Amino acid sequence: MTPEAQAPAEQRYAAFRHRPFLLYWLSRFLATFATQIVSVAVAWQIYDLTRDPFDLGLVGIIQFAPSLLLVLVTGAVADRFGRRLIMGFSAALETLCALALLVLTLHGLTGPGPIFAVLAVFGVARAFFGPASASLVANLVPEEDFANAVAWNSSAWQLATIVGPVAGGLLYGLAPEAAYGTAAALIAASTLFIFAIPKPAQHTLQEQPTVRTLFEGFAYIWREKIVLGAVSLDLFAVLLGGAVALMPVYARDILELGPWGLGLLRAAPGMGAIVVAIWLAGHPIRDHAGIILFAFVALFGVFTGIFGFSSMPWLSIAALAGLGAADMVSVYVRETLIQLWTPDRLRGRVNAVNMVFVGASNELGEFRAGMMASAFGAVTAVAFGAVGAVAVAGVWAWAFPALRRTRRLDGRT
Repeated sequence: MTPEAQAPAEQRYAAFRHRPFLLYWLSRFLATFATQIVSVAVAWQIYDLTRDPFDLGLVGIIQFAPSLLLVLVTGAVADRFGRRLIMGFSAALETLCALALLVLTLHGLTGPGPIFAVLAVFGVARAFFGPASASLVANLVPEEDFANAVAWNSSAWQLATIVGPVAGGLLYGLAPEAAYGTAAALIAASTLFIFAIPKPAQHTLQEQPTVRTLFEGFAYIWREKIVLGAVSLDLFAVLLGGAVALMPVYARDILELGPWGLGLLRAAPGMGAIVVAIWLAGHPIRDHAGIILFAFVALFGVFTGIFGFSSMPWLSIAALAGLGAADMVSVYVRETLIQLWTPDRLRGRVNAVNMVFVGASNELGEFRAGMMASAFGAVTAVAFGAVGAVAVAGVWAWAFPALRRTRRLDGRT
């Protein structure tokens, strides 16, 4: 094979040439896979116990609340202490939570209270895990391979979120204990992979924590308009454009597909995202990154609109795959910009804020969609969100000219 033929393959898997990143990738995949199993199992178990949809809404809120309440702490901890250690200890705590759910199930449950208590602790572990893991990637690969690492990191998340819920449902169908036991084993394996990562170089926070240092992540995002534009663009585009919460309505009442069809609808965005992530791993964006970001956020809105108005199953699934593909491009550009343009000493705090924004956009986006659907109908709710996402892309392109003019992801040119 000629060097010219070998080059694309070497470029596609550039991040995996670095053993620390391979260990990190495996740990992220296993941890996300296990989290998806837990999410599905908990939802089924709680609904079996209470038959109250309101309790299902509490599951997401309880897990998201610690990220919001601890945002000033989790980022500072990631910057002050070793991110690898924070990841490892957080994963170990998640393992204990999965084991606790297993023990509770084995002893029998009469109400959701104990599960909610474990989920609150699980949410605390994830609140610390998130900023540390997002910040660690930049410490594991050289800058020239970072964009490739972002693409593969996103593919691990997407693959786990496609396969994980299916595995969770199958395991729960065998026995709830099988689901929780498998999740605990997977997170434990993830923990071992994390601690196997060699200690990376990291610019740790040396000064004593003060109010200023705790808020420095917010301050940096506000000062750096490139980062502010990227973070807020995701917040408002997903807040308005998210249609995930209404997929059961489409599967049952509009497309008349039933439960199996709901599974297809839920999997479609991830499938589109994985295809694009693999493409980006071998064909990184080298120019006009800002314009590409805004264009694909607008395209996310367009595909959302197609899904909203479609009454044909094949078109709906294709639109959701396109939606996931467009979102993958925007995630790739946004995450690369945020990580590379943020000083290492601030990455934990900036990522903590970013993850609260991402979590808020998902949670509030589903709430927005549900409220509008109950008042005006599902189609109107999704159509409104689609128009809103396209409008956000246009307004943000005007309001953040520095982000729009950004060309390269590996430097400020």
